[in-house]
Amino acid sequence: MPKSTSSARFLGVICGCLAIILVVIYISLTNGTFDMSVGEVLRTLLGMDQTQEFKLVIFDFRLPRIVIAVLIGMGLGVAGTVVQGVTRNPLADPGILGINAGAGMAVVLFMLLFQVQATTAGWQSVMIMPLFGLIGGITAAAFILWFARSGGRLDPQQLILVGIAVGSGFGAITLYLSLKMNPQDYESAVVWLAGSIHNANWLYITAMLPWLILLIPYIWYKSNALDVMQLEEISVQGLGVNTDRLRTRLLLAGVGLVSACVAVSGSMGFVGLIAPHIARRLVGIRHKYVIPVSALIGMAMVVTGDLIGKSVFAPMELSAGIVISLIGVPYFIYLLFRQQRA
Repeated sequence: MPKSTSSARFLGVICGCLAIILVVIYISLTNGTFDMSVGEVLRTLLGMDQTQEFKLVIFDFRLPRIVIAVLIGMGLGVAGTVVQGVTRNPLADPGILGINAGAGMAVVLFMLLFQVQATTAGWQSVMIMPLFGLIGGITAAAFILWFARSGGRLDPQQLILVGIAVGSGFGAITLYLSLKMNPQDYESAVVWLAGSIHNANWLYITAMLPWLILLIPYIWYKSNALDVMQLEEISVQGLGVNTDRLRTRLLLAGVGLVSACVAVSGSMGFVGLIAPHIARRLVGIRHKYVIPVSALIGMAMVVTGDLIGKSVFAPMELSAGIVISLIGVPYFIYLLFRQQRA
């Protein structure tokens, strides 16, 4: 009986999240500088209306932006769940821990070395940038895991402090590298680092998809292992689980997701912190349910943040990363005080 109740609640939450996402997508597709009716959007999507203005607005501007917001939200939501599960720290987040900063630094280094602008990169550069991001993210994660150990074990409290320090260090390096760029590349890098997706295109989507298709199913397949890792270290070892190897693999998978997202959108923080928290409140602590719900909540956050950034502040545009940060900072402070009281 409990199992069926959990499944019913899980399905209800999934349907609710999908409804929110679809409503936001509907508003994003039909509203903007060039308003379109639902019928015009549907006819354009189905190829029944060949009006060039409609095709340009839908397929070149709005739809790629919506799709990449959905993919980024999915990747960051799942990555945040993995990082919190592996570290057993509810305040852990790829952005707060400096993993985003490490990946971003590596991508900015790539732009500097190869004179690539984030907004006009060719297909070879777009495909290679996630690999640079992966190297930077792994480097940041290695520093964090090394310095956050106390007595040979990972200290969850020290993890946050070390992560902030590592993130600040990589942020300083990123700033130094960006100042070495020519004015055009520097302007592109600054906009990209703010977490902007207004230059989204189908090439970026193609670069992200392989990472998400490979890593998210693997993480969900290991959801039971994430449940086991929430136990005390002695209990986990008593079950015959190699925690170090499993933790490393899952963390690498999470870093891979973050790197793919950072490579196309810059550093977009707090999605990986907030989405898992909301998911656990809605469906409990089992990662079998938390991972897909976190992905959907992350989608809703990024799509909504992008909609707010481009519509509320029109004719100016605010990056989705900044909008999400305005919500995420107070929520992080709330979680910090709540954990201290607990």
